[in-house]
Amino acid sequence: MDALSFYEKQIYSQNGEDGMIEELFSRIGTTNQIFVEFGVSVGLECLTRNLLVQHGWSGLMIEADPQHFQQLTVNVGHILRATLHHERVSRENIASIFRAHHIPTSFDFLSIDIDGNDYWVWQALAEWKPRVVVIEYNAAFPPPQKMVVVYDPNFSWDGTTHFGASLTSLAGLGMQLGYALIGTDTRGVNAFFIRRDLLAASGFEEQTPEQAYHPPSYGPVEGGHPRRIGPHLEI
Repeated sequence: MDALSFYEKQIYSQNGEDGMIEELFSRIGTTNQIFVEFGVSVGLECLTRNLLVQHGWSGLMIEADPQHFQQLTVNVGHILRATLHHERVSRENIASIFRAHHIPTSFDFLSIDIDGNDYWVWQALAEWKPRVVVIEYNAAFPPPQKMVVVYDPNFSWDGTTHFGASLTSLAGLGMQLGYALIGTDTRGVNAFFIRRDLLAASGFEEQTPEQAYHPPSYGPVEGGHPRRIGPHLEI
């Protein structure tokens, strides 16, 4: 059985996620071709630009940083299929943002990368069931370690290993929400989940965190970020 990471291809994504996303949807097909991504920065290197520019999808791109959002409007604002939203995402406001932009309960693709409260925001979206979810994981905590940063709506990443959640913790949350873990990119950045009713159609096998895990290969300290253990939960 092929590993999802075999299909890595970088078009606009930071790593090889573009190819993995294309392969996955070539297998399961699309429904409404709607995406939502938060943490898009300036919109040039993110997981939904390829879907927007090359595949004709439409969707919502959310960015918190004022300067990044201003540049996002320059880079993407002319594409009418893209809706841009400037706000810091939290577990308190994410549902209202989705409702304000009329995001359907079932849509094709969700990408979560906010360098902090990713776990908590995905948990707060239980009402929505996107077909595929890609979420950043903290590869500094290899399986079977469980680690989720203590929730703080004002969390700001300090460039260390204190961010987000471990792959094991995210896999557990995914299971609660009805998703199967099917792989990660080889640099140890993003985890891929598919809605469980689509697992057979995808042709990919559900993986344990141990099977899916790739160690960090993106930073200066043992492949990752400088080590810091901050307040966290083992869930």
